[in-house]
Amino acid sequence: MSQVSKIRVAVVFGGRSSEHAISCVTAGAVMAAIDRDRYDVVPIGIARDGRWVLPPGDLRLAIEDGRLPEVTASGGVLALPFDPDSRGLMVVRPGQVPEKLGDVDVVLPLLHGPYGEDGTIQGLLDLAGVRYVGAGVLASAVGMDKGFMKLVWQARGLPVGPYVLVGDREWRRERKGKIDEIKELGLAGGTPVFVKPARAGSSMGITRVTDEAGLEAAVEAAREHDPKVIVEAAIEGREIECGVLQGMDDGPAEASLPAEVLMAGDHDFYDFETKYLDGTTSMAIPPDLPAAQIEEVRRIAVQAFDALDCEGLARVDFFHTPDGRWILNEINTMPGFTPASAFPQMWAATGLDYPALVDRLIQTAAKRSTGLR
Repeated sequence: MSQVSKIRVAVVFGGRSSEHAISCVTAGAVMAAIDRDRYDVVPIGIARDGRWVLPPGDLRLAIEDGRLPEVTASGGVLALPFDPDSRGLMVVRPGQVPEKLGDVDVVLPLLHGPYGEDGTIQGLLDLAGVRYVGAGVLASAVGMDKGFMKLVWQARGLPVGPYVLVGDREWRRERKGKIDEIKELGLAGGTPVFVKPARAGSSMGITRVTDEAGLEAAVEAAREHDPKVIVEAAIEGREIECGVLQGMDDGPAEASLPAEVLMAGDHDFYDFETKYLDGTTSMAIPPDLPAAQIEEVRRIAVQAFDALDCEGLARVDFFHTPDGRWILNEINTMPGFTPASAFPQMWAATGLDYPALVDRLIQTAAKRSTGLR
């Protein structure tokens, strides 16, 4: 740790994925909540082309009138020296000698989707010996890939729904066979399926398909975000989410009160527009469920978190079926912190408000060791 009185926190946002704008909105909300008396904050944007930059001070990090924020690559470009004893950032300006921006104690990588939430930036920070908030390389990668995520959960005896993976080569070479496999999920019998990019979030590229005629187009739409696609059988049930935090001082992980997604209007499912743009979604925290069911979903959420060896935080999503079963849908190892996001709302209802939640994440990261854990 540096010897200055404040912990220096680099907030990294933007990135190369299709969730670039949501990452920016998350960063805006988090930076507004960080206690500046305790933390020295360094905002770092990653443009869509992958360049790390110092964003201008007047950059708007919010959705305004339906317009999404974006980091642009202008001015100085940042570099992270691969010196575990340094933890420094270098600013590289065109035609100038690189200047040192200063040491960083903790990085808050508020990146969603590939090239950020999937273990890539986590590996970069591990190489540089920099502490960071959230899951490590393996947990981030497995949590991002819905196929491997479900395999791990199945291996640990946790409940998941029926699904089919569609790899890039399989789709190009064995398309008919994969379509037949998907039909066996129930599509031929009238059960809808959800076609999703295997490694994306924020409900990007998801299509609800009710018959075989729409299947190929849905897979191609998902492939615009990821060449690896997952197709899941629709599950009748309520959509419930639960937040998990790494335990303090090596204690067990803790789960928040769960939330139920309540949609108004004519939306078929919880898509990007419903989440962020039209303002028709609300959360019931906690859901209208018996106390025993609330405790059960919190218990399974912690099990799902531990099964992937997660650190820091995660949001675990479930379906609750009419017969009372809990089925895991997915995990987000860096959930959104936008005003519409469930994660901070759930923890606020549990007794940890937004500033205290951010503070806990930074403090947990600052205490953990670098390297293998």
